[in-house]
Amino acid sequence: MIEELNKKDINQVMDIWLKENKNTHSYIPEQYWDKHFEEVKQEILKSEVYVYREKEEIYGFIGLSGTYIAGIFVKKEKQTMGIGKKLIQFCKSKHVELMLHVYVKNEKAITFYKKQQFNIIQEEMDKTTNEKEYVMKWIK
Repeated sequence: MIEELNKKDINQVMDIWLKENKNTHSYIPEQYWDKHFEEVKQEILKSEVYVYREKEEIYGFIGLSGTYIAGIFVKKEKQTMGIGKKLIQFCKSKHVELMLHVYVKNEKAITFYKKQQFNIIQEEMDKTTNEKEYVMKWIK
């Protein structure tokens, strides 16, 4: 079930955020994610965030800033089970376009976004990590 983030669930969401960033982005030092943990936590608490929950456990979440997807994360053991797709579809039902950034080296995510009809529209450099990233966009 997809629902808006309840502030009491912030620790589950942040646990997913930290673990999955470290698992997925091996090309970025783990300290980078540790360093930004509290800052991201505060941003998530102020943002439009939807979680995918089964019973009391959160398995994934998506954060939006208007039509910009600031992040989408699914627990590793639940990936490829359709949770990410459901989160994207939920956001598509609320908007006529969506945009996001994804690291060029994150080929699995790029493949996933392409399957969700996102197109690469630009390549940029993330100045905080010195990693190339794509800007991807979906239009209804």
